[in-house]
Amino acid sequence: QVQFVESGGGLAQPGGSLRLSCKAQRTILSVFTSLEIGWYRQAPGKQHELVATFGRGTNYADSVKGRFTISRDNVKRTFNLQMNNLKPEDTAVYYCNELRAPGPWGQGTQVTVPS
Repeated sequence: QVQFVESGGGLAQPGGSLRLSCKAQRTILSVFTSLEIGWYRQAPGKQHELVATFGRGTNYADSVKGRFTISRDNVKRTFNLQMNNLKPEDTAVYYCNELRAPGPWGQGTQVTVPS
């Protein structure tokens, strides 16, 4: 199982943007490019919600479709989540994890969009 470190969260106003990064730890390129991963988020009192996936193409939850874009950077070994037109309901801790063999959750990165 690959470990990931998330970063890039913060405070954004409604309509604003943030770019999250999920860095794979100690992973050679061939393993990294074979990964299928998901960006998840967990709002207070709720379970983890899958918002975007990268692997066999890209897929998005209806709630973020058209606003979020997931991508991969092979040089930096990161999966990125560009979040535009942020809404208060996007407020959550964001995590990434493998889809096929998920490991323990990392520390995540907090995204806060005030209403």
